[in-house]
Amino acid sequence: MTIEVKVPVLPESVADATIATWHKKPGDVVKRDENLVDLETDKVVLEVPAPADGVLKEIKFDTGATVTSQQLLAILEEGAAASAPAAVATPAAKAAPAPAPAAAVRTAAGVDALSPAGRRVAAENQIDPSAVAGSGRGGAVTKEDLVNYMKSDRAAPGSQPAAPGAARAVGARTEERVPMTRMRAKIAERLMQSKNSIAMLTSFNEINLAKVAAMRKELGEAFEKANGIKLGFMSFFVKAAAEALKRHPIVNASVDGNDVIYHAYQDISVAVSTDKGLVTPVLRDAQNMGFAEIEKAIAGYAKKAREGGLTLDDLQGGTFTITNGGTFGSLFSTPIVNPPQSAILGMHAIKERAIAENGQVVAAPMMYVAISYDHRIIDGKDAVLFLVDIKNQLENPQRMLLGM
Repeated sequence: MTIEVKVPVLPESVADATIATWHKKPGDVVKRDENLVDLETDKVVLEVPAPADGVLKEIKFDTGATVTSQQLLAILEEGAAASAPAAVATPAAKAAPAPAPAAAVRTAAGVDALSPAGRRVAAENQIDPSAVAGSGRGGAVTKEDLVNYMKSDRAAPGSQPAAPGAARAVGARTEERVPMTRMRAKIAERLMQSKNSIAMLTSFNEINLAKVAAMRKELGEAFEKANGIKLGFMSFFVKAAAEALKRHPIVNASVDGNDVIYHAYQDISVAVSTDKGLVTPVLRDAQNMGFAEIEKAIAGYAKKAREGGLTLDDLQGGTFTITNGGTFGSLFSTPIVNPPQSAILGMHAIKERAIAENGQVVAAPMMYVAISYDHRIIDGKDAVLFLVDIKNQLENPQRMLLGM
């Protein structure tokens, strides 16, 4: 019995998808729910699982092709024996392919054992994993193998990869043109849309995080023991933002034509860095979340982002965004608003600096913070008062417990 494998139903906001990576080839035995192909949309990478046990009989589109919702991707022969029939085919050629050169042969285990991160590296850089010598268990090709392969001179098609440590030609000046991924292209489009359509302004302040640091030191171990998650700085900022947004609802609003939409909830997007670019999964109803819930949700999103498992539902919506450039060492920056939101809070690196406190010069863990906002609806006074509210809460963390 043959089964059609189709593109999943795409949300209204996603017109089409690009085939990023086929994990099976015609003739391969597949198990039910095993990932057959990765489809890249403007926002996330979707996995298409096998609907049943069987053999992949035919692939309708090659890697790089654009497909739409419910379009036929492949044909699966349900319950077929492990030895697949010879009449399997790919879009490129219906006849059986010629034997591959011996130099290009790698064990199937080595290629199939690629991690999600490895698959993304291979797909984005158009690397054939079978051309890379694997250093993992059983000859598996690791992400590091692919990265090292890119750093060396790439082997010509059908030839052996450059040996580890092989010397490059002295004075070699190479260039490589690589198309943007769908996600990166969409990020670029949205950033330009934000810069061109929003009257954006940024205000700054600095926060003394000594009391937050002391609280984490005093209660961090007990918090982790009770909740199974570490107490980080991000949960303090999310809680402070949620409370400040209640008191300054215009910062939580959005523009729709000539209307201003006020949201009676705080869905806070948290910027997460991935191999493909920055994504912003949403903490829904953040105003009702406790510190442990926030930390677990952020950790869960970070794990899903690393593994390519974020869904469209994870990313859609959001009334306000927090981004933490301090993770990478940024001391000062002007974040860009994420439309249709009207404001974004930028966190930065914590640095010990000399400050005046009660007439004395002391060293304190200081952070510069920034708020970029849409000046069409948010006045400078509102933005500054919002940022001062964040500052007051974090310099006096007990305020958050009292909703002050």
